[in-house]
Amino acid sequence: MALLSILNYPDKRLHKIAKPVEKVDERIRKLVADMAETMYAAPGVGLAATQVDVHERVIVIDVSESHNQLRAFINPEIVWSSDERKINEEGCLSVPGIYDSVERAERVRVRALNEKGEPFELECEGLLAVCVQHEMDHLMGRVFVEYLSPLKQTRIKTKMKKLAHAM
Repeated sequence: MALLSILNYPDKRLHKIAKPVEKVDERIRKLVADMAETMYAAPGVGLAATQVDVHERVIVIDVSESHNQLRAFINPEIVWSSDERKINEEGCLSVPGIYDSVERAERVRVRALNEKGEPFELECEGLLAVCVQHEMDHLMGRVFVEYLSPLKQTRIKTKMKKLAHAM
């Protein structure tokens, strides 16, 4: 396994739309393992392949306290979302140190393939539902700060650019 580099907002590559995975093979299983290692090391609860500059529809998530319930979502699609909405504070490994409130569906049902290529459906609520929606946004080239006001977006871009120059 290997730690991957995480792209930082406002990197333009974060806005690429991910392509479907053609075949779940050893390369995809290695990507899932490397993404999981990267997510745990960051530390975070979710990571989309887009964030590590791989533009394929792959997400890893583990919202457990013990970090032992890793889920891989390959070619995920939300097949249902609740009408009830909830505002949660979100952060992102591509926007380190920035947290803000985002409104999302309270519950979603997602259909995807696991790392063996087997299809599954999962009903998600709470942090898992937020995480699935957040990571799927990445696959569509969207970062959570884009839900915020233009003023907040500008401030975050400026802060992130300053951080990048300081490194």
